[in-house]
Amino acid sequence: MTTDLHLHRILKAPRSAVWRCWTEAEHIPHWFAPKPVVTRVVGLDPRPGGVFHIAMSMNGQDFPSSAGCFLEVVPQERLTWTSALGPDFRPVDAADAPFLFTATLTFADHPEGTEYRVVARHKDQASADAHEAMGFSQGWGTVAEQLGEYAATLGR
Repeated sequence: MTTDLHLHRILKAPRSAVWRCWTEAEHIPHWFAPKPVVTRVVGLDPRPGGVFHIAMSMNGQDFPSSAGCFLEVVPQERLTWTSALGPDFRPVDAADAPFLFTATLTFADHPEGTEYRVVARHKDQASADAHEAMGFSQGWGTVAEQLGEYAATLGR
């Protein structure tokens, strides 16, 4: 067993557009959560130590949310953020989240658009299992499809 969860997709959109969807706040509500979930950007500052805070709701009910932190930002190549740290690398209270994880997203040119990979790293098997049970594969897979479809509308 591994404590890492993986997702790999080929998105039929240019890498620059996929990158913009992750790093420009106005694009995130269009693709970030499986429909009919409503997404709102609370804070987005894509730089090491910058805030990554997305709030979601459905049928008027808010889901718990907390601010994460970008760890690594390599334009149009790699984006790493974590729920284990808040803005400016401040530790978060683990009791406020069902599990903590660090996500590394990579973006590469592909003949059909963008090769998109996600690795979600967890500290232990229980956390990885909880994330998978919450719907990592299906949820992040649906979101990747929405991301590709929306990014394709942005062009280059």
